Amino acid sequence: MQSAKQNFRVQKWITLLSVVLFIAKIIAYYLTHSLAILTDALESIVNVIAGFIGLYSLYIAAKPRDEGHPYGHGKAEFVSAAVEGSLIVAAGILVLYQTVQNFFEDRPVGSLDKGLILVGITGIVNYVAGYICIKIGRRNKSVALESSGKHLQIDTYSTLAVIAGLIIILYTGQYWLDKAIAITLSGIILYNGYRIIRTSLAGIMDEADMKLLTRMVQLLNANRRENWVDIHNLRVIKYGSLLHADFHLTVPWYLNINEAHDEIDKLRTLITSEFGDAFEMFVHTDGCIPPAGCAICIKSDCPVRQHVLEKRLEWTLANVLLNEKHTLETAQLNEMKNKKQNTRTGETRGKE
Repeated sequence: MQSAKQNFRVQKWITLLSVVLFIAKIIAYYLTHSLAILTDALESIVNVIAGFIGLYSLYIAAKPRDEGHPYGHGKAEFVSAAVEGSLIVAAGILVLYQTVQNFFEDRPVGSLDKGLILVGITGIVNYVAGYICIKIGRRNKSVALESSGKHLQIDTYSTLAVIAGLIIILYTGQYWLDKAIAITLSGIILYNGYRIIRTSLAGIMDEADMKLLTRMVQLLNANRRENWVDIHNLRVIKYGSLLHADFHLTVPWYLNINEAHDEIDKLRTLITSEFGDAFEMFVHTDGCIPPAGCAICIKSDCPVRQHVLEKRLEWTLANVLLNEKHTLETAQLNEMKNKKQNTRTGETRGKE
C-alpha cells in the first residue's frame, strides 16, 4: 500500500532527526549544566528509542496480509504506540527522580545564552517535524506516525517552557527556578505518556471510535438512497492504517442478488470517497419485513408497500449500533430513551 510506504519513509527521517536533536540538547546541557535542559535531553532519548520502535512497527504494518494475518499487520502500530508511551512515562519518572535528588544542591548554571539558542533551534525543528508527522499520519490513518508527531510536539512545548524559564533565570538570577521547571516538565511528560498509552490500548482492545462513527453516520444520512431502508449493527475496527467496517444493510425484500449487491457497491463508493481506500467493508444485506418496516421506509415507488410512511428514521449512533432491524415501534422507543437521557443530563448539569 502506497500510504504505508510513505509512513515508513517519513518515520525514517523522523528517527534520524531525533538523533541529531538529542545530540544538540546534550551539547546545550554541557554548556549550561541546567537541570531543565537535562530534562529536555532525557525526553529526547525517548524520542530516539521510540523512533526506532516506530520504524520497525511501520515496517511490520506495511507487510501485506497473509494466511496467518488475514486482516494485515496493522495492530503492530498500536503495540509500538504503547511501548512509546511507556518509555515517555519512564523518562518522566527518571527526570522527577533526578530533579528531586538534586533539588537542595547548589548547581551552577552558566552559558545560558548559548544554551537558549541551541534549545530554541531544536524546539522549532521538533514542532515542524511533528506537524508533518501528524498531518501525514491522520491522512494515512497511521497511529504510530501520528503518535510520533504528537510526541515531537509535546517535546516542543516542554522546550518552550525550558526556554521561558531560562530567560527568567538569565534576567533575575533566581536559579532555583531551573529545578522547579524540571519538576513541572516531568509532570507534563508523565501525563502525555499516559495519554499515548491510553490511545494505543484503545486500539488494541478495539474500542469504538465515536468521532469516526459519528462522521460515518452523518455521511450516510446526508447521502441516503431510497433502497437503503435501514442500517444496523454498525462496527468499525482499526488495524493500524486499515479501517474495517461491517454492518447490516436492509433493502427492499424483492430486490434480486445483483440489485442488492449494486446497492452495496454504491454504499462502498460513498464511504471510500470520504475515508479513502484504507476503508474496507463487509456488508450483510437483509430484506425488509412489511408491514412493520413500511412505516419508516422512505422508498416512494415501492410496489408492495403495506403501510404509509409515518416517520423518516434518522440514523444516529444510538440506533445504528444496535443489532436489530428498525421499525416505527423501535424508532419511537429509541426516541423516548434519548429524551430520558437528555433530561437526566440536563438535571445533572442543573445540580452542578
